[in-house]
Amino acid sequence: MTAHDFPSAHVADAAGMDMILVGDSLAMVALGMEDTSEVLVDEMLLHCRSVARATKGAFTVGDLPMGSYEISPEQGLTTAIRFIKEGRIQGIKLEGGKEMASTIKKITQAGIPVLAHVGLTPQRQNALGGFRVQGKTSKGAMSVLEDAIAVQEAGSFGVVLEAVPAEVATIITRKLSIPTIGIGAGNGCSGQVLVQVDMSGNFPPGRFIPKFVKQYGNVWAESFRAIESYRDEVKGRQYPAPEHTYPIPKDELDAFAKEVEKI
Repeated sequence: MTAHDFPSAHVADAAGMDMILVGDSLAMVALGMEDTSEVLVDEMLLHCRSVARATKGAFTVGDLPMGSYEISPEQGLTTAIRFIKEGRIQGIKLEGGKEMASTIKKITQAGIPVLAHVGLTPQRQNALGGFRVQGKTSKGAMSVLEDAIAVQEAGSFGVVLEAVPAEVATIITRKLSIPTIGIGAGNGCSGQVLVQVDMSGNFPPGRFIPKFVKQYGNVWAESFRAIESYRDEVKGRQYPAPEHTYPIPKDELDAFAKEVEKI
């Protein structure tokens, strides 16, 4: 489950999530950005620290944002170290397959757990023609498998498969010795991940939601109802009621009132 701050991590951890991902999706759901390519390392680290403070049982993973690991394996390791030391999380995630194998190897050899991410890689959406399903042809599916095998051999402890046909993801999962985490890849993966804001319904009506998202709640509607009720009760002076205020002994109040009259 993703989380982007103390409250969202607190509830995910309390609900028994095995892993909590500080995804770069927070660029959009927490910071109002257009896509994940905008978010900066320092912004991710701020949110990682917030999530880490709330998480007691789950294994925490932080997304390395675009531009912070692609230049060289050394750059990737430098960023990963910052996420562990400053972000206070336990592992990192980065996007890419074969081309990222040397970076994954460099990071894992330094003792930092890496969760890989293949298939649809949102940070590279412009090169992929947008948010499109990957592996829909035999050649495309083989490319996803080759990427998954490459990141496994490089030392990743698991791999996210995003927007891949369910049957393809199932075959890939069987071929790997590390777990797969699916998002839009069917139930044949070892595990699943969803953006918490999406699955909990914490967004206004009419917002686009990917096909693979199942909405398990309606946090927006409940929050809207509560805030609307608060607004109405304040305007109608129903809130705060006597039970929400602090008392003062009558004699003290009378003495105060007499003193006020002298002013």
